[in-house]
Amino acid sequence: MQEATTRFTTENGQKYLTQLCKHFAHKITVAQDDRGGELKFSCGTGYLQAREDGLHIRVRSPDDANLADTKSVIEDHLLLFAFREHTGPLHWQATG
Repeated sequence: MQEATTRFTTENGQKYLTQLCKHFAHKITVAQDDRGGELKFSCGTGYLQAREDGLHIRVRSPDDANLADTKSVIEDHLLLFAFREHTGPLHWQATG
């Protein structure tokens, strides 16, 4: 399995966590609690965690191509929802 992590620095981590989970729940299996969410895409799984310093994201997929797809779908939607924050692309780091 391939993994990568990133952090979206914001004071609105909980807001974006909720927004992403609600949006994707119409299409995929989503689990959410007060501080975190799990998004199960066909290409991989995203784990979201709202913290004081932002929204922490970890993605896990079976291979590099699926990992890229999982990162892309989460990042694209997050940046769309957070357009007022004028941020650039996320900086992902491989783990494991």
